[in-house]
Amino acid sequence: MTMSTLPTTRSTPVVVPKARAALWLFGTVAFCLGVYYFIGVDQGATSVFGNNMYIHEFVHDARHFLGFPCH
Repeated sequence: MTMSTLPTTRSTPVVVPKARAALWLFGTVAFCLGVYYFIGVDQGATSVFGNNMYIHEFVHDARHFLGFPCH
């Protein structure tokens, strides 16, 4: 097969409305801030969900893997 006999296809860009793109951006930022809080900030004693260590222990290894000190 030579180069001239290969079929050619054209890609068309996907147009996303600005309002929908802004909604996706806001949702992504909110999700990332939530993940950052649970992995990087929540220490158990300063948790907004009460004085327990459940979330801290659940993400304990991820904290150390990402470089967050916790003890």
